[in-house]
Amino acid sequence: MSEQNKFDFDLFVIGAGSGGVRAARMAAQTGARVAAAEGAPLGGTCVNLGCIPKKLYSYAAHYAEAFEESHGYGWEGEKPVLNWETLKRQRATEISRLNGVYENLFKGAGVELIRGWAKLQDPNTVLLDNGKTYTARHILIATGGKPTVPDVPGKEYVITSNEIFDLPEFPQRLLVVGGGYIASEFASIFNGLGSRVIQLYRSEQILRGFDREIRDFVAGEMRKAGVEIRTNTNIASVEKTSEGLKATLEDGSVLVADQILYATGRAPNIKGLGFEALGGQTAKNGAIKVNERYQTSIPSIFALGDVTDRIQLTPVALAEAMVLVDDLFGKKQKKMSYEYIPTAVFTHPNIGTVGYSEEEAREKFGDIRVFRSEFRPLKHTLSGSTARVFMKLIVDVASDKVVGMHMAGDDAGEIIQGFAVAVKAGVTKAGFDSTIGIHPTAAEEFVTMRG
Repeated sequence: MSEQNKFDFDLFVIGAGSGGVRAARMAAQTGARVAAAEGAPLGGTCVNLGCIPKKLYSYAAHYAEAFEESHGYGWEGEKPVLNWETLKRQRATEISRLNGVYENLFKGAGVELIRGWAKLQDPNTVLLDNGKTYTARHILIATGGKPTVPDVPGKEYVITSNEIFDLPEFPQRLLVVGGGYIASEFASIFNGLGSRVIQLYRSEQILRGFDREIRDFVAGEMRKAGVEIRTNTNIASVEKTSEGLKATLEDGSVLVADQILYATGRAPNIKGLGFEALGGQTAKNGAIKVNERYQTSIPSIFALGDVTDRIQLTPVALAEAMVLVDDLFGKKQKKMSYEYIPTAVFTHPNIGTVGYSEEEAREKFGDIRVFRSEFRPLKHTLSGSTARVFMKLIVDVASDKVVGMHMAGDDAGEIIQGFAVAVKAGVTKAGFDSTIGIHPTAAEEFVTMRG
């Protein structure tokens, strides 16, 4: 029996989220024998409980302000009312459609989909919760992450981002705990949908890790839109009362809400996987340790995406999957770069960013030039809205290269995605200056910044 055929499969993927699906499909297309095990709906966090439903709810939230702004353009009539049940139903229909799309992608590529929860039995054997075992030459762990809630008295009454999309009743009063992008997005979204939102963050400013001016600008715009952001504050305990959930803060003050959303962090999903029992190495937070080729400390087992806790973004997991498949079944030519990864945050206003923040750029490049612009977009000259746009370019003086781009405003993600190609390719400020703008757009501001 050949070395290859002594196993049931060439690759067994545990987890059919973004990274797992891409790896399984691409490996199968090379002719490898591939199986993927998944106990939850296909598509992982992104499709079911993350990017997709969140963006749909973000769109939903924008309609309220759009109707308000339309009066400045001559539109008259009563203000529409949100039907929470309709929104939830529409979202659920779209998500099931996507689950089906993922299943068809597997069928089309010839991946064997095994429904159930898998755990590692030995370096080449996987045991399913139905008692069946499968062997594979390579095993890929792509189990992603899950929200975590700190040990606060009354934590059984709070929810995470997993539950927020399908609450039985719309929360008129929502407390959001956390200051990262997930907390800030949901604070913005539910404020837009009509909740009275208070966001609590234990540090001095939300959106840690982003450019300081962007953080300050977005916090200001969110407050202006109605989100009450309270920094340097935290919940000490939660109790259920007839008035609602009572949150006692560390300073002794009390807030009452219909729901309390904790978005204070995510942890790698490795419980019950059996990886550590086999001697697999993990970091303090439970993330699986891998080398630059996504190999764990057990040579036949690989891991990628959020379970490795590098950069928790769907497109990163997809790119890592492409590198891994090329390594195992291809020409071993692909490489993954974690520099200049563009990202967006769907707060209101949106944030789009690629490259270094001003703080990081000063540290890395020393001598930098910073260009910034803040303005009222053309749309709002008639809409009556006070929303503004903020843009920033960071240039390394020695090379004239643009090393950071940041924007807060409508469609920031769409705008930065286009510019990210140029930044990744090493565009200079002179290259920006020689590019003609598209008028009138907000994006043209990036190629007209001179001051």
